[in-house]
Amino acid sequence: MKVNVYYGGRGLLDDPTLYVLNKMEEVLRELRVTVERINVYEHKNEIATLPQTMKDADGIILATTVEWLGIGGYMQQFLDACWLYGDKSRIKTLYMQPIVMSTTYGEREGEMTLANAWEILGGLACPGLCGYVEDLVSFEMNKDYTVIIEKKAENLYRTISQKMKSLPTSNLAVKQSVLRTTQLDLTPQESEQLSKYVANDSYVKKQKEDIQELASMFKDMLGKVGQEDETAYIEPFRAHFAPQQDFQARYLFLLENRKKPLFIEVNRGELTIHYGQEEDIDIYAKLTPEVMESIIAGRMTFQRAFMTGEMTAKGNFKILRMLDSVFNFA
Repeated sequence: MKVNVYYGGRGLLDDPTLYVLNKMEEVLRELRVTVERINVYEHKNEIATLPQTMKDADGIILATTVEWLGIGGYMQQFLDACWLYGDKSRIKTLYMQPIVMSTTYGEREGEMTLANAWEILGGLACPGLCGYVEDLVSFEMNKDYTVIIEKKAENLYRTISQKMKSLPTSNLAVKQSVLRTTQLDLTPQESEQLSKYVANDSYVKKQKEDIQELASMFKDMLGKVGQEDETAYIEPFRAHFAPQQDFQARYLFLLENRKKPLFIEVNRGELTIHYGQEEDIDIYAKLTPEVMESIIAGRMTFQRAFMTGEMTAKGNFKILRMLDSVFNFA
């Protein structure tokens, strides 16, 4: 039999949880149980990989100390990693005993938090141990307390070896019917690999840099596309511009699926053309890019497009008829 001990405290010399764990480990070893202690604070940069260490364990102990409020950050991170990257099929078969000692208020709440968390993960929770310690020396010297601790270790051994059953709890029902947290549907092997990647700071940093680089690249590409959209048709209009004496007009072409209209101003021998909204327009014309391309290619005229309904327009129709004279695409 093997029992893993996950200690979520800070490893302080006067931490009463360490004393309790030492006593429990002595009893378990006397019962020929292999005990492995994992101090979570020593693996704070790789907590995501710790759930994989439960593979060959028959039971575990989750131990922490309430120093001011709750079970502490290291233990919470470990439980988060179990939820995200742990092998749920393996957790279902694991017995867990919570050990919470307190130097302030809240040891019972801490024990309940660990038990509830483990049951929601799908695991099997055993009766735990919690207590308040005001003076560590007097606590260690009290033989009655020592007997209680040893009995708890024996109970854990008996529960695991006999595979004791327990009545169903509402936590499992809550998990099945209420909790809807989206999780990745991964195999245990994929979860293990993912946890290693998450725990690798250099890998995560490189991934973030790659994402930023890709985002910047796509942003540049989108910027270029937008730039190309604002230059479409401009050069053909300039190339086929035929100035007319004493002729002035302002046209606005509304092209489908384009955010900005194409503005053209003819002022005798000068031509102004760009994309954007303008005022004091003589002719508003609406057409598709395909019709515009046909006109530019010389397969159709503005007048014909208007007569066939492929281009709609409003304004001074005398000025509209001048389009084919000012821009000779034939």
